[in-house]
Amino acid sequence: MHPLVGIGYEAVAQLARGVAALTPASESKLLRALRARRGIRARFTSWGRDGRDPDRPLVWIHAPSVGEGLQARPVLELLRAERAELQLAYTHFSPSAATFAAGLPVDFRDYLPFDTRADAAIAIDALRPAALIFSKLDVWPVLSRVASERRVRLGLISATVAALSSRRRGVGVALVRDAYGRLDAVGAISDEDAERLLALGVRPDALSVTGDTRYDQVWARASRADHAGPLLGPLASDRATLVAGSTWPADERVLLRAWERVREVHPRARLIVAPHEPTPAHLASIERWCAARRIPIARLSAADAESAVVLVDRVGVLGDLYALADAAYVGGGFHAAGLHSVLEPAAFGAPVLVGPRHKGSRDAGLLLATGGAVEAGSAADLAAALEQWFADPTARAAAGESARDTVRRGLGAARRSMEVVARLLY
Repeated sequence: MHPLVGIGYEAVAQLARGVAALTPASESKLLRALRARRGIRARFTSWGRDGRDPDRPLVWIHAPSVGEGLQARPVLELLRAERAELQLAYTHFSPSAATFAAGLPVDFRDYLPFDTRADAAIAIDALRPAALIFSKLDVWPVLSRVASERRVRLGLISATVAALSSRRRGVGVALVRDAYGRLDAVGAISDEDAERLLALGVRPDALSVTGDTRYDQVWARASRADHAGPLLGPLASDRATLVAGSTWPADERVLLRAWERVREVHPRARLIVAPHEPTPAHLASIERWCAARRIPIARLSAADAESAVVLVDRVGVLGDLYALADAAYVGGGFHAAGLHSVLEPAAFGAPVLVGPRHKGSRDAGLLLATGGAVEAGSAADLAAALEQWFADPTARAAAGESARDTVRRGLGAARRSMEVVARLLY
C-alpha cells in the first residue's frame, strides 16, 4: 500500500473506532455496525483465553455480509464434517449477518474488528489462526499484512472481481493490491474473474478456478426443503404461484401493476411477496395497495392455501418459500442496489423473471442465456411472461428445468474450495 494511502486509511479506521465509542442505539445499519464493535477487543481476547485449544489448528473465515456468508457456509460445513481436528472462527462486517452467523457450525463468531494494526494484532493473537480465508471479495489490507507478518496463511474463496469494480482503478488499486499479492491460495469463480485477480496482484501460482460455492448451498437447501412442514405445508396449493423475493419498492411498483393484469387472465393465481426489508412501513404500503383493489392479503403467519396474496413479514424463510413457486421474480432489477440472488428459485426449478438492472449478475446472465430466465423491462413485459407461463405448463416446466440445470452444472465448488483451504494447512 502506498504510504500516503496507508496513513489516510489508518486515520479513517481510527476515526471509526472513536465514533463507535459514542454511537447511540439506532436502527441504522451503519450505526449498528459501529456500536457492535464496542468491546470487540475484549471479546476476542476472552475467547482466545477460554475457548482456544492450542492443540487444534484454527481456520478463520471472514465474510462481510449474508451473501458472502452463504458462499462460506458450505465450506465451513465440509470442514466441520471432515476435519474434526480443526477449530473454526467466523467474522462478518454487516449487522444483517449476525443472525446468520449464529447458525453456523463454528467455535467462535463475531464482527470483524476495525482494520487498524492494533485491532488486527489483538484479533490474530487471540485466535492464533493457521489460515485466514476471505469469502468472495473483501480482502482487508491491514489485517492481511499483520496476518502475513505473523506467518498466517491467507486465502480467498469464491473469488470474484466485477469488470467495473472500483478495486481495479485509482485509490482502490492502491488500497488492495498489496493485500491480493499476499494471498497464498485463491479459488476464483470463473476464468474472467481469474484474469482480473491476476491484474490486481494475485500470484499465478496461488490461483485456480474453483467455481461459486453458492450453487452447492442453494442446491442443498432445495434438497432439504420440507414441503409438509410448518412453513410450506399450510401453503401447499395447485394454484399458479409467483414468489417475488427480495423486492424493493421500485420493484413493487412494476410488479403490482403487472399482477393486476395477470389476475384478470388467471383470477386464481397467487402472489407470495417477500420484501428485502420487511419494515412495518414497507409491509403496510403493500397492504394498502391490496386493500384499494379489494385483493385479499394475509401476512405469512396467518396465511393459508386460499390466500390470494401472501406477505412475508420476516427474514430467513425466502429460500424455502421458493419451493412453492411456479415462477419467481427476483428483486433488485429496478433498484439501484442491483439484482439479488437468482440461484435460490432456480435450484427449485422455477423459471425466473428479472428487471433490467441485472448486468452485474453473472448468474442472471447464465440463466438468460439458457432460457431459465426472462428479462422484463416493464409491467407489461412482466405480465406477458407470467401469463404465458401460467397458460402453458409445458413451456414453464421447460424454462424451469433449464434454470435447474444451470445450478446443477455449477455443483462441486464447495469441495474444490475446501481443498483450497486444506492446502493452506500444510
